Amino acid sequence: MADGGGSHVVTWEVEFTAMASPCQVMLCAPSAAAARALAQPAIDEVLRIERAYSRYRADSVVGRINASAGSGQWVALDGEAAGLLDYAAQLHSLSDGLFDITSGVLRRAWDFHQPHLPSSEELAPLLELVGWQHVERLAGAGAAAVRLPVAGMELDFGGFGKEYAADRAAALLLKQGVRQGYVNLGGDMRVLGPQADGRPWRIGIQDPRDAGRTIASIDIAEGALATSGDYERFFELDGRRYCHVLDPRSGRPVTHWRSVSVLAPLAVAAGSASTIAMLQGGSAPSFLDGSGFAWLAQDASGRMFDRR
Repeated sequence: MADGGGSHVVTWEVEFTAMASPCQVMLCAPSAAAARALAQPAIDEVLRIERAYSRYRADSVVGRINASAGSGQWVALDGEAAGLLDYAAQLHSLSDGLFDITSGVLRRAWDFHQPHLPSSEELAPLLELVGWQHVERLAGAGAAAVRLPVAGMELDFGGFGKEYAADRAAALLLKQGVRQGYVNLGGDMRVLGPQADGRPWRIGIQDPRDAGRTIASIDIAEGALATSGDYERFFELDGRRYCHVLDPRSGRPVTHWRSVSVLAPLAVAAGSASTIAMLQGGSAPSFLDGSGFAWLAQDASGRMFDRR
């Protein structure tokens, strides 16, 4: 709880857990009960999206699509799921194939709890299952469906699901009249408006090599901030760091950037841009500059780059 700058309105933090991350809704309200009542529809929406698209749930849309891979059966999609697949197709095209939601199968070879480097022989059969261009879709006449033609193929919305949920939660808060505060889903943030006294929120960017420090602070009054980095899930072996961001062409972790943070109007745009930049390596600054978004990045040697 913090003083919101007025005699009757206080800034409240409503905490919850979703998508394996600590989350919070920060907003102004006259009491803790009022803050929870405003935040609850947004929290429920985040949890709904997690249930609907988690690859860990057999009853989710993604779980049903993956379970039917290679069977020849079509899986019907509602408008939301079809729209998310449309977005995945756009990201695949925009990134020249680097952002590929079929590449999650590569995690079968990588356990970031154990320092083990998979061999080329281990990766080869998994790389054969990667390729958005192989995903088959039906659309038209108000119906949509998808199928994966090869057994073992998978879809994974993890590359933008959390950010999509942040935007959906923010939309519900705005619908209720909330104009000051933010949604934070494990570090992916959508800011609704400034603090009660009109000051922007100051958001720290974590140091990729020291969780207790920041490498920069950014003032945000509205918009979204997302960071992709090599410090979220990784192991170190023989002095080298291997992170969870995997290049779908080689099946191996990216190495050029320690972290990339992007400021954009929507969380889903910020998150997608930061992930694509991690995958692009040295060519990322050109891509990020072309996006028109503000950004901040640290390379493998610790050098800082930014366009604010």
